[in-house]
Amino acid sequence: MQNRITQLFKIEYPIIQAGMVWTSGWRLASAVSNSGGLGLIGSGSMTCEILKEHIQKCKAATGKPFGVNVPLLYPAIEKQMQIIVDEKVPIVFTSAGNPSAWTKQLKQHNITVVHVVSSSRFAKKAEDAGCDAVVAEGFEAGGHNGREETTTMVLVPLVCDSVKIPVIAAGGIATGRQMLAAMVLGAEGVQIGSRFVASEEASCHIHFKKAVVNASEGDTLLTLKQLTPVRMIKNDFLRKVQEAENNCASKEELEQLLGKGRAKKGMFEGDINEGELEIGQVSSMIKKITPAAEIVNEIWMEFKDTLVQPVNTGSCQQGKRSL
Repeated sequence: MQNRITQLFKIEYPIIQAGMVWTSGWRLASAVSNSGGLGLIGSGSMTCEILKEHIQKCKAATGKPFGVNVPLLYPAIEKQMQIIVDEKVPIVFTSAGNPSAWTKQLKQHNITVVHVVSSSRFAKKAEDAGCDAVVAEGFEAGGHNGREETTTMVLVPLVCDSVKIPVIAAGGIATGRQMLAAMVLGAEGVQIGSRFVASEEASCHIHFKKAVVNASEGDTLLTLKQLTPVRMIKNDFLRKVQEAENNCASKEELEQLLGKGRAKKGMFEGDINEGELEIGQVSSMIKKITPAAEIVNEIWMEFKDTLVQPVNTGSCQQGKRSL
């Protein structure tokens, strides 16, 4: 398949693996890139030294394009960006900040820049800043999320109508059928996070992976809106957050409850009771841990199969596949 996204990234399939904290290291990114998609290293949980190590190992593990996701609120952002430039990373996805802060500098080094947005207004700002594409991430997504609570089904066409650059859909996408739906809405590619959490190459703890595949419908919640909205699996920690919010806790009290290293504790160290378990609503559809290459292949084959199937006006059982 060839469209503006596959051409922009020089990839075979318009499938992008999200750069998630404590999950998206060089093993996952290189595996996805080697499978024909675009793998991203998630720099948000990495020191500068570790980021450099992951970039170098990723370059050694794949000869295909890969990128780095950089949350713009990271305190050592200048050092991270310099490492990305020095290591000649071809693609950068930015998030959680103003795209105009770094897009021009990165593009001066021939780096393709994509920004993650949660509204059509921010998509237009990203286009005006010179971004090559945007990720329209809906309310269903895991991890840090937008305050607007706009679903992917609504957000994608709004963003597609507001910008001329390519749009990548994210949030609530884990299957080929969902990928096709996003592209019918106008997206030219999809960014998938939660499905790749349950991959063999993901660097997160096995306890977290098992919590994801055991999740049921309704087991995630978007919370901590006074700080930075984040979707996570319901556990003992989240119940404490809900209790605090119900009691009208202040921002400072919530910050104290959250503490430091809460996401690392849950996702990387495997404390599924007291840790922060960031994941999307689509986790309820994920039933097994598999190699990243198998995930890419399953999504792409289901996308192609669904594309040629006649519209099903009866039972939705037709075409269902185990994830």
